[in-house]
This record gives sequence, structure tokens and C-alpha cells, in this order.
Amino acid sequence: MIKVTTPATTANIGPGFDALGLALKLYNEYTFEEIERGLVIEGCPDIYKNKRNLVYKSFVATAEKLGKKVDGLKISMKINIPVSRGLGSSSACIVGGVYGANAFYKGGLTKEEMYELAVKIEGHPDNISPCVYGGLTASLIENGRPYTIKYDICESLKFCALIPDFRTSTNEARKILPKTINFKDAVFNVSRVAVLLKALEKGDMKMIEIALKDKLHQKYRGSLIHEWDVVKAICAKGGSQAVFISGSGPTVMNITKDEKFPDKIKEGMSRLNHNWEIKILGIDKNGVKVENL
Repeated sequence: MIKVTTPATTANIGPGFDALGLALKLYNEYTFEEIERGLVIEGCPDIYKNKRNLVYKSFVATAEKLGKKVDGLKISMKINIPVSRGLGSSSACIVGGVYGANAFYKGGLTKEEMYELAVKIEGHPDNISPCVYGGLTASLIENGRPYTIKYDICESLKFCALIPDFRTSTNEARKILPKTINFKDAVFNVSRVAVLLKALEKGDMKMIEIALKDKLHQKYRGSLIHEWDVVKAICAKGGSQAVFISGSGPTVMNITKDEKFPDKIKEGMSRLNHNWEIKILGIDKNGVKVENL
């Protein structure tokens, strides 16, 4: 039996649209076990207990790359990463399936090969990179091939996720973006990404707050997040200007060093029309983990 543990991830991190990602200490667990025939999936809603399941599809894609046929398989899941909330649930599923199949069949794929396959399935590397490698990553695609690099990040930084009781669609969040951008807006974002990476390494909160600003996607995607402006105002009142949309939303992420920050915003968040879970998440530095049980 094979067990794969995959971390949640937050992508974009303000100005780093489709490039930056960070692994967080919130995990899904998948176990893969051979059975006589067919497919059995446990631990997820019934709607996902079929061959359209993303973990299973990624497992099959990897098996095919290895020249294997999937005959009988039981997948048991322990799901902690909320679905369609901008915390990398699809990347966690894909990486879980890819790594699970490679270990299950003793395939011998390298980490780089599994990374490339996972990105191919997902379509973009910003969540896959930190899910595989852990920590803070910046990624790009050159001639169809993904590349990623890790950056150091200050251990005293805390990531406070505000997770609402509604979902957003990644496809819808992409459709709402403009086809072209102003040259000045591109320069605005490029300069802030460059500063943000060093500010995150140093833990410089003043520079982080400045560098998190974005002109490419958040002002559009914010319209898909109920109470977005009110949430930002509550965070500012609680002492945090370091706020960004996690992935395509709707989770709103704060960067802070204040351990009491959740308490400072709890009352204000409780008055909103939707229920928002406040969760402090640490930084996962290792990425996906595989165990032979």
C-alpha cells in the first residue's frame, strides 16, 4: 500500500500572477491499494467516486507513461484542503495521483519527470511547483517545458487564510481577466515581484505590504469574491495591509507576524453575510511525501 501526502498551496501572491507559489501546512492524504478488479474510492463526496476523479485520472496518466494498465485499484482519501477555494486542491490531487502511481508500480520516474507530468495535467506550474518541491517557488514555461526555482522565506511570517463558505471557478476567474494590459501596469507588477521575493526572505513587513500590490488580476477577480472590499477593510483595521487573493480565490490571505491577528479580526469577520473560517497556516518546506506502508 502506498500513501502520498500533498500540501495545500497559495499561488500568485499578489503581483506574481501565474508565477509565484507557496506550500502550506495543510494536507491531503491518499492511499493506493491493489484490489482484484474495478475502482473503489473512499473518503470524498460521492460526486468524485468515479473515473473522473482527478487523483485517479492522474494515476492512470502516470501508469500509461510507465506502460502499465490499471486493473484493480482502491484509493482512500483524507481531505483537508477545501475544494475550489484557491488553496491548490486540484494540484494536490494531481501530484497525489502522479506520485502514487510511480510508487505503486515502482516506476522509477525522477522528481523532475513527475513534476513535468503533473504540470502537463494541470496546465500551469504555479501551484504544482510548491506542491512538489515545497516552500516558496517561482515558475515559468519555456518551449512547453516547466521550470521552477525555490526562494528562502522568513520563518517568522504567518499566513492567515480567510476561507469562505462559497466557491469560485478557476475558469470563470480567468475569463474575467482582460485580453491585454497597459505597459505601465506590467512594469508595476514586475517591479513588485522582484522586491517581494527579497522582502519575503527578510521578513520585511513594510516592503511586503508595498510589494504585494497588483494591477493585473486582483481588481478583476475581487468582483467574484463576496464582501472582498469589506474583508480587506477588516484586515486593515486588525493591522494587516499585506492582503492578497489566494490563487483565483475566494480565499483571502494575510501575511503577518502578529500571533493575535486572528483574534483582532474575528468579531468583524463574524458580522459578514457569509461564514469565513480563519486559519493560520505555517510554511511547508518539503512538498509531497511518499510512504510505503
